[in-house]
Amino acid sequence: MRDVVFAIGAVLAFEGLMLALAPGLVVRALAFLQAAGVERRRMLGLGAAAAGVALLMIARS
Repeated sequence: MRDVVFAIGAVLAFEGLMLALAPGLVVRALAFLQAAGVERRRMLGLGAAAAGVALLMIARS
């Protein structure tokens, strides 16, 4: 449970920094995602989730 809370906190901190430091980049990324098809968004989401799980597993070892 501690790892889950840490991971959520890390994601929130990263997203907050991105919005504070590079708001234009966030807008462009959201526009890209909006223009992408559903399947492409799904694959990007699965890839991001897999990368996140891999990083958490590496951090635990």
